[in-house]
Amino acid sequence: MADENDQAQWGAEGGGGDGVNEFGDFSGGMAGWDDGGGADGASERILNQDEIDSLLGFDLSGDGSEDRTGIRAIINSALVSYERLPMLEIVFDRLVRLMTTSLRNFTSDNVEVSLDNISSIRFGDYLNSIPLPAILAVFRAEELDNYGLLTVDSNLIYSIVDVLLGGRRGTAAMRIEGRPYTTIERVLVQRMIEVVLHDLKSAFEPLHPVAFSLDRLETNPRFAAIARPANAAILVKLRIDMEDRGGRIELLLPYATLEPIRKMLLQQFMGEKFGRDNIWEGHLATELWTTQMEVRAVLDEQQLPLSRVLNMQVGDTLMLNATPDSLVELRAGSIPLTRGRMGRRNHSIAIRAEAPLTPAAKKAVQKLK
Repeated sequence: MADENDQAQWGAEGGGGDGVNEFGDFSGGMAGWDDGGGADGASERILNQDEIDSLLGFDLSGDGSEDRTGIRAIINSALVSYERLPMLEIVFDRLVRLMTTSLRNFTSDNVEVSLDNISSIRFGDYLNSIPLPAILAVFRAEELDNYGLLTVDSNLIYSIVDVLLGGRRGTAAMRIEGRPYTTIERVLVQRMIEVVLHDLKSAFEPLHPVAFSLDRLETNPRFAAIARPANAAILVKLRIDMEDRGGRIELLLPYATLEPIRKMLLQQFMGEKFGRDNIWEGHLATELWTTQMEVRAVLDEQQLPLSRVLNMQVGDTLMLNATPDSLVELRAGSIPLTRGRMGRRNHSIAIRAEAPLTPAAKKAVQKLK
């Protein structure tokens, strides 16, 4: 009797008594679950694969550059956006201008360097996304006491080799896949990387002096691990075009590398000199040195009652507590400068300084600096 009641109960929940077979399968009742139907209309709907991917934030159709949603966005919310470091974008804009000139001199060809985008990424995700084959250059930031990573893709490698070895213009560089890079190719690419690192040093120099030195070249991303996989990093993608040839350079700087100069990167300003204009400073200093300043020679001071001052008449005599040999005090406004002795030079009365500048005058000058 109990078995019949249980079977009737299962049949009611599945949308009907014939929804359950003798093996306990829901072959007939699943149709009611899919369309939200059922006897009471309160059955839950099963999510399809697209809805599950959207909920988790995984979109296999995109290239990964768009904003994540769902649980994936919550996981990546710990990443610091590069937009919070406005100075960094100006540093890389300066790097693009420097590289355009230096690579033209290096290749003796028409080179155009452009900045594709700047983004934040986890170090482990970047290593998994590097298109192979490629050459990975691990470099060290001496003053920051940390490392960075520079990736050169295969298109740029073969283009640089073709340009430096006298390849014909108008023809695409020949790519030979399935073999490791030769010694000549590695040496030529290393020379180009050293040029880029020198420009990177010049780009950071107005902000903070940093020397970037090449540590080693790798072709396997596993051997180029300079940070933990979960650590955040700044990824800069640069495009290098040499007429019909070219490729990409990707520069990765972990946030741990930029931490010593983080306060400087948080500054906001407009101008190439990073908030400091040497021309304006020189002009201001020149104008200050030529500024006319009133200096008074005070022989003596006395305090008198206001009634006596008001009753002064023409011909009254005021006795001073000074002699011809008394020292005269030189003042600029209310600040005493020094003391000197009064005399005559040609047809003018002169003061010869007898003492150095007073502490009050030195303190006032330091405030101006």
